[in-house]
Amino acid sequence: MKNKYMIRSRISEAKFREIIRYFSLDIEANKIAQLTGLSRPCINRILKATRQRIAEFCENESPFDAGEIEIDESYFGARRVRGVRGRGARGKHIVFGLIKRQRRVYTQVVINCSASTLLPIIREKVNENSAVYTDGFKSYDGLVDAGYKKHYRVKHGENEFAKGYNHINGIENFWGLAKTRLAKFRGISKNTFYLHLKECEFRFNYRNKDLYLLMLKIIRNKPLKVS
Repeated sequence: MKNKYMIRSRISEAKFREIIRYFSLDIEANKIAQLTGLSRPCINRILKATRQRIAEFCENESPFDAGEIEIDESYFGARRVRGVRGRGARGKHIVFGLIKRQRRVYTQVVINCSASTLLPIIREKVNENSAVYTDGFKSYDGLVDAGYKKHYRVKHGENEFAKGYNHINGIENFWGLAKTRLAKFRGISKNTFYLHLKECEFRFNYRNKDLYLLMLKIIRNKPLKVS
């Protein structure tokens, strides 16, 4: 069956477009299955492959040019793990994020929040001429030595959350939006968390675009191979 969006597809191009239309509207997989008359496993496979293309698209975007960049890390998972306290409690996904104010965000799942983990990501993505805003976390202590001469801190530990332009409200707002959106799935497996995170990033960055047309363009450039 001819379908330029899927390799060796048994689904028509019109049906595939219908699936992507519903997905662009953030309709859940079980509802898409009902609306299209396809099985839930079939829809799940197509959506997973679509999220993989979205993740690739996000990873291939160029680094941030100079500007105002907010940097922060967050922890996704259960609200509380009994008996475990502190930053990055066990069992949670650790996510590092950068946001260029009024523009776009970049996220990356990391194994820890040490300087040796975070600084290489910052160097790769952030222009040295940028104004960088962080909280007082010790892993950001070396930013000036790394070439970021305009490094401004928000001292959350001293109940300081915003002082004029000195804040990280943008990235914290994204964390809130992403966690609210992911909560509707009532638990995401470790194997697919990255794909769902990148979908949140994609939806945020292109919130003012026609996501349906953009998704079709991305997939058309590299058709899906759904097993």
